[in-house]
Amino acid sequence: MSQQASYQIKTSELVKVVASGWLGTAMEFMDFQLYSLAAAIVFNEIFFPESDPAMGLIMAMGTYGAGYVARLVGAFVFGHVGDKMGRRTVLFVTITLMGLASTLIGFLPTYSEVGIWAPAGLVALRIIQGLGAGAEISGAGVMVTEFCETKTRGLVGSLVGLGTSSGTLLANLIWTIILTMLTKEEVLLWGWRIPFYASFVVMIAAVLIRMFVHESPVMAEKKKLLEAEREKQLAGDVPVEQQPKKGRKSFIVALALRFGQAGNSGLMQTYLAGFIVTVLAMEKTVATEANIISSCISFFTIPFVGWLGDKFGRRKMYMFLSLATAIYAVPMMLLFETKDPVILTIAMVIGLNVGVQGLFALENVVLTELFGARHRVTMVSLAKEIAGLVATGFGPIIAAAAVTAMTGSWVPLAIMTILFSMSSFFGAYFAEDTTGRDLNELDDAM
Repeated sequence: MSQQASYQIKTSELVKVVASGWLGTAMEFMDFQLYSLAAAIVFNEIFFPESDPAMGLIMAMGTYGAGYVARLVGAFVFGHVGDKMGRRTVLFVTITLMGLASTLIGFLPTYSEVGIWAPAGLVALRIIQGLGAGAEISGAGVMVTEFCETKTRGLVGSLVGLGTSSGTLLANLIWTIILTMLTKEEVLLWGWRIPFYASFVVMIAAVLIRMFVHESPVMAEKKKLLEAEREKQLAGDVPVEQQPKKGRKSFIVALALRFGQAGNSGLMQTYLAGFIVTVLAMEKTVATEANIISSCISFFTIPFVGWLGDKFGRRKMYMFLSLATAIYAVPMMLLFETKDPVILTIAMVIGLNVGVQGLFALENVVLTELFGARHRVTMVSLAKEIAGLVATGFGPIIAAAAVTAMTGSWVPLAIMTILFSMSSFFGAYFAEDTTGRDLNELDDAM
């Protein structure tokens, strides 16, 4: 069955779906960045003041980690909701959970006001936030990709990735304005709450758009195909034991692809910021400015890579970008060693756009194509969150320990970048090229 032959999508409807996915992803990454910056800047003083500064920072980051564990649970629970009840339904739930939890963090009382209940409330809201985030970006990616025409699926599907740049950019700008305009006392007293209030505005915008978005046409087709399959089984035409059993290889490939992109993201967007300040002894603004510039450039990189995936095949593009990042790892770190802010910024921007944003432009579409309509949202969500938890959750910690053990050497960072990039390379190498696959098919590609 040809996907194009089974339904026609109006341009206005596609625009609404893309805008919905973009805003949801923007909110997820805005919350991610807002929280990580707040945890590093103020949470150790506001919620854990009786600890020594180092322990306070560790405890603040611990609440950050709690959200990652919750994401895995959310991926499983809401992934099933998306496959059983519909993509549109789950996207309403996830955006609401994320938005309300993030907004309520801004209303939390501090440790000085209610004692231990303050950090307890922070952990609880972070868990709720994580539950929603676990299926938000996966559900949005699946929803947008299922609406796309086959010939432009890579380009249009990649636009969801622009939400990552928008969210990261917005969060950095908000915190930069607050830290510039307010004194430290004002930030600790009330200024830290402002970024979390901003989440409410993004949530309302996303919810309003999603109210006018129809259910994925693949979801409607899926119900017909499942009914036809059940009728054949009852008639004895397709015995259950003879049905194709796929999925294991698709899931392993999805894990490898996601592991590489998430690992590079954790190193370049999280750990390198600390490495630049603590090991290279450079200004804090160098890393933040590089991230902002990279986010701006990615508004070109992401759709361009998506278009290249349509033109040359997404498998080839995955292999090319992954191998390019692995080759670039050592030169990038040598450029870092110059300690020249301009050279370092250029080096970081190239690394982020090739090894992180470039791969992410392909990821949502490729993972959607790897899995069948039967359980697509569940499997995409689990693959993203399992690999992300391991790579992004532990990658920066391993990097910090390795760099410390080697007295500030950049060699472990180059090695880890190569290993992460080769994970994506081999994942694509052993995969089938799913470019243009009929998304109505119930079974996985491999």
